[in-house]
Amino acid sequence: MTIQQAQQQVDGWIKTVGVRYFSELTNMAILTEEVGELARHISRQYGDQSYREGSVPPLSGEVRRGLMADEMADVLWVLFCLANQTGVNLTEALEKNFEKKNNRDGDRHQQNEKLK
Repeated sequence: MTIQQAQQQVDGWIKTVGVRYFSELTNMAILTEEVGELARHISRQYGDQSYREGSVPPLSGEVRRGLMADEMADVLWVLFCLANQTGVNLTEALEKNFEKKNNRDGDRHQQNEKLK
């Protein structure tokens, strides 16, 4: 699935199953919430935090990756909603962003001693 196809599929789902888009401000709040959920799982899986006892059953690494994958998909979903609502073509935006980064950082990272 391409980014453009994903944007179109989300739009189709919203207009048929979801009835209509939430407002942009509501979707921004939802995006913030979903990023927070993703951060919670990452900080507990890879960082120094742990899940509170009883908050989740003991999970295998595969199940925890599944939780993170679901949260990442939620983040993408709301991002696609916001892009659709604001008329942003994310394929074009990402292509322009790559171009910007290549022009700005073309050899900067190779020259960075901290990254060697």
